[in-house]
Amino acid sequence: MNAPTTPKSAATRTDAGTVGLPAALAPRAEGPRIYNLFPLLVGTVSAWTAELPRIAGLGFDWIYLNPFHQTGGSRSLYAVQDPDRLDERFRDIDGTSDDEQIVRFCRAAEAQGVAVMTDLVVNHTADNARLLQERPELFMRDGEGKPVSPGAVDPDDPSKKTVWGDLIELDYHSEHARHELTRIFDAYIAKLQGLGVRGFRCDAAYKVPAEVWRALIEATKTREPATLFAAETLGCTFEEAQATAGAGFDYLFNSFAWWDLKAPWALEQYDRLRVIAPSIAFPENHDMPRLAAGTGGGPEAIAAHLKTRYALSAFFSAGVLMPIGYEWGYRRALHVVDTTPGSREHDTGIDISAYVTAINALKAELPSANVEGAQARLSSPDAAYVALFRTDTGHAASATHGTLVLYNPTNAPVPVDAGRLIARTGGRLGAFVDRTPDADPIAFHPGAGIDLLPGELRILAADAPSEKSAPKPTSPDGEGRVVIEAVTPEIDGGRSAVKRVVGESVSVEADIFSDGHEIIDAAVLSRIVGESEWRRDPMVFVDNDRWAGQFPLERNARYEFTVEAWRDGFSSWARDTLKKRDAGVDVKLETVEGVELVQIAADFATGRDKERLAALVSALAAEQEASPAVLGKILAPDSAALIRRNAERVNLSRYPVDIPVIADRLAARFSAWYEIFPRSQSGDPSRHGTFQDVVRRLPEIRQLGFDVLYFTPIHPIGRTNRKGKNNTLKAEPGDVGSVYAVGAAEGGHEAVHPELGTLDDFRQLVAASHAHGMEIALDFAIQCSPDHPWIKQHPEWFEWRPDGTLKFAENPPKKYEDISNVSFYGGALPGLWTELRDIVMGWCALGVRIFRVDNPHTKPIPFWEWMLREVNGRYPDAIFLAEAFTRPKMMKKLAKAGYQQSYTYFTWRNTKQELIDYSVELAGEMGEYYRPNFFANTPDINPYYLQTSGRPGFVVRATLAATLSSVYGIYSGFELCEAAPYPGKEEYLHSEKYELKAWDEDRPGNIREHIVKLNQIRRDNPALQDFRNVVFTGADNANIIAYAKMTPDGDNCVFTMVNLDPKSRQECSYEIPLWLFGQPDDGALEVEDLLEGYTFELRGRGHRIALDPAERSCVIWRLRVPRRVAQ
Repeated sequence: MNAPTTPKSAATRTDAGTVGLPAALAPRAEGPRIYNLFPLLVGTVSAWTAELPRIAGLGFDWIYLNPFHQTGGSRSLYAVQDPDRLDERFRDIDGTSDDEQIVRFCRAAEAQGVAVMTDLVVNHTADNARLLQERPELFMRDGEGKPVSPGAVDPDDPSKKTVWGDLIELDYHSEHARHELTRIFDAYIAKLQGLGVRGFRCDAAYKVPAEVWRALIEATKTREPATLFAAETLGCTFEEAQATAGAGFDYLFNSFAWWDLKAPWALEQYDRLRVIAPSIAFPENHDMPRLAAGTGGGPEAIAAHLKTRYALSAFFSAGVLMPIGYEWGYRRALHVVDTTPGSREHDTGIDISAYVTAINALKAELPSANVEGAQARLSSPDAAYVALFRTDTGHAASATHGTLVLYNPTNAPVPVDAGRLIARTGGRLGAFVDRTPDADPIAFHPGAGIDLLPGELRILAADAPSEKSAPKPTSPDGEGRVVIEAVTPEIDGGRSAVKRVVGESVSVEADIFSDGHEIIDAAVLSRIVGESEWRRDPMVFVDNDRWAGQFPLERNARYEFTVEAWRDGFSSWARDTLKKRDAGVDVKLETVEGVELVQIAADFATGRDKERLAALVSALAAEQEASPAVLGKILAPDSAALIRRNAERVNLSRYPVDIPVIADRLAARFSAWYEIFPRSQSGDPSRHGTFQDVVRRLPEIRQLGFDVLYFTPIHPIGRTNRKGKNNTLKAEPGDVGSVYAVGAAEGGHEAVHPELGTLDDFRQLVAASHAHGMEIALDFAIQCSPDHPWIKQHPEWFEWRPDGTLKFAENPPKKYEDISNVSFYGGALPGLWTELRDIVMGWCALGVRIFRVDNPHTKPIPFWEWMLREVNGRYPDAIFLAEAFTRPKMMKKLAKAGYQQSYTYFTWRNTKQELIDYSVELAGEMGEYYRPNFFANTPDINPYYLQTSGRPGFVVRATLAATLSSVYGIYSGFELCEAAPYPGKEEYLHSEKYELKAWDEDRPGNIREHIVKLNQIRRDNPALQDFRNVVFTGADNANIIAYAKMTPDGDNCVFTMVNLDPKSRQECSYEIPLWLFGQPDDGALEVEDLLEGYTFELRGRGHRIALDPAERSCVIWRLRVPRRVAQ
């Protein structure tokens, strides 16, 4: 068995049909690079044509023309009077017809490799339009029967309204008019297609009904499938944009031009819109003031700003648009009436054409720059620079390419830690390569420190690495005279792996010493398991025979490291010789020894060092033997460093253990889980849910902010001894049984339950989840129903009673008649072990990379050590979560066996001291190997605290889980404050484990908005993306807990206070952690309330607060040193 198989019966499909990938991620060769050739500025059609070679040379593949038809009395390009005639301002007087001139232009553009698009104005006409005379019934009328002019209300002052009196609105409200207008404009579009127009920018597209657009677009693409439609939806609501895009638009224009690179709205808008349609950004357009006009400084400063904004636009979205004149720094705004060819500006002193050409070429080359994949700001919200990261898919788990843009908008250099940014990319991609045009490339890898200069922009790109070969064992070497011990970090003598994430550097320390007084030296050796070459990083002496060094984690892989140390013969000789010489002792013999040491170093050296040492040997030979001049040349600082670097490593010792380190992707340490039963996602408790039902819920779940969607088992469910509702022993007709009773005639752990769908449906679900920025986690439950095919195929894998009956699973006195456990030894070894491994690898092949393992503590540790290493050797990005609520040592051992995450006792830690003690324990030594996942509830656990707490209790537990742990999760229903208990038990009444559910996602009293905020706060603040950095602070009330988390470099700090009492108002005096910022007790901190959205200042260490569950149970503050203090 190598891969899951499809069950015999297929799922019943709903009327909504199959749900596909978002349009923004549909395969495209390149996003459009559009040049806006504003016709009024250029002149006649022949003048347009003359611009074509230059535009093509800039790397644009589209030319966008504003309307060029006969205009009305106002002469505005957008007041179209006759769409069948060229405006006289554009007509060449050469005896050819208007249509011939457009055809000639489009053919000339095509010959240059450039397609032509124009504005499609179908929401209004000029007030004297030909259509008004011919078909007056197609226009909007007021109460007096007069045509209505379009207008707009000032959003800041509703009393102010702008009316465009030279325009009149078309009537799309009347069914007859709508039908006729659709027919008329379809004919108009067809004519333009015949003339050679290949694309349309649809002005104010949201003001025209989506059904009209759908009809026009479908008809147009029937004639020519490659025709491009781009909707101008600036200023509309998200719902309007969503409806418009749903009509079939290929692209939307976004609002990047107005983004200050700090406010969150641009990325929020991008994330919401990218699953609807890809977008086009622009640094300025024809409706805006010129960017150059608002930029201070001389031509050089203006040109630099123009370059930066164009590059940022080009790499923010799938498409980019640039208006004519931008490349020359034009200051005069384009005007749809007044602009003329005489408006062109000369001698601006600016020409960024070469840079635009380079950016366009680079954009066309990089896959992630041409689709609307996931995009995130990796820099901290308050960082002085901005780092924007985009992938070519909706989730890093499936990305094959990524682009990272760094920009420093300040007037001072800004340090950037490459490793921290690489860690925040998720760790799936290979090395980042600097692709910035017209700049010397920078090295960008973990451990690299970069100073971004004022105004500097960098564009880096990375591909997914090729698969590595299987790890190979190695043998240590060394004489052992130099002692190496107490190496850290090391777990259980190297038997268990230290855990980190890609982008971090591992700090290594060791006690190193030797007999006698010889000087010693040391290095850290590291490599990816399976590689033959070791990387060497120097160690330095700290104190008391303690040495320290570090090495970087550059890939999602299993590493190993060790320590080498040796007696440094040359340094010892130099020290002793100098002492003797300074004491007046004859050092001729020592000088001879020194010459011998130089020769030995020359013999060991390679490359340039060998040449330099050979030259030194020759220089020493030219001097009188053993003379002071010889000694002086040897001990010269440059010579001594050269010799020491290449000297023989005498009595080389190696630490006998190659200590394993697992460099996981970021999701292993930072993720938010949402648990559901896929079969309950239909919205109807009488209808079994399907994978397609789950797909339809993805946008809603993603809106909550979760990035891992965890499914309880999805396999066929046994019928024999099936459990009824509320875990009753007898199932009634129609009862669906427990999803944990895996296996039926349709298949076992490799199959999917027929009523959920097929494996093809599951593949689509995995792809759709990635497109929405989430990945799927599957439940791996190693138990079998009495109907599991293995029972007949492999009876040796099970335990049987003396009477020949199958032994049920038991936890005396409990007995689980609907499942049996497998036996891992005897006849089951190795067959069962390899079968289970292959099942997991089969699901990995389908795109699953996260597995929650049910009750791993009831299976042998050797099995887990073997299987997890096998799977991670092939899929290093696979993550396993151990669901083991058992004894502490077993939970710890499972983590050491290779589980990347573990359930915890958090569910039962309710008091302040319990929470502090447990968090400190997890962040301490355990943090080297044990990553906690704080689930606030599970289908098995309805915590007693929540059963009586009401809504405030859910806010409390969600906040604690999300801010104390960098990985947390909830089981669906938690956000709705579901707490109905089974009487006397810590379980849910009418448990979803045994029946279908349909949740009212908007029921009163829910905390959905709080969950959304928590997840957004976690994403925005790197300090919350680790669990080992928690610092508890003073709060003199046993019911209020206060704690801070800060990033290692101190650029982000989050401070949280929670009232643990869900019933009563509590007050306390508390301390803000001034010491974390190096501030005195009377210092000040600026506080940003991340839940309420306001900022204030706190001065001094002690303060007072009241937390009332009726108003707020908690506060989450971002702390920073006030700018005036920092300066």
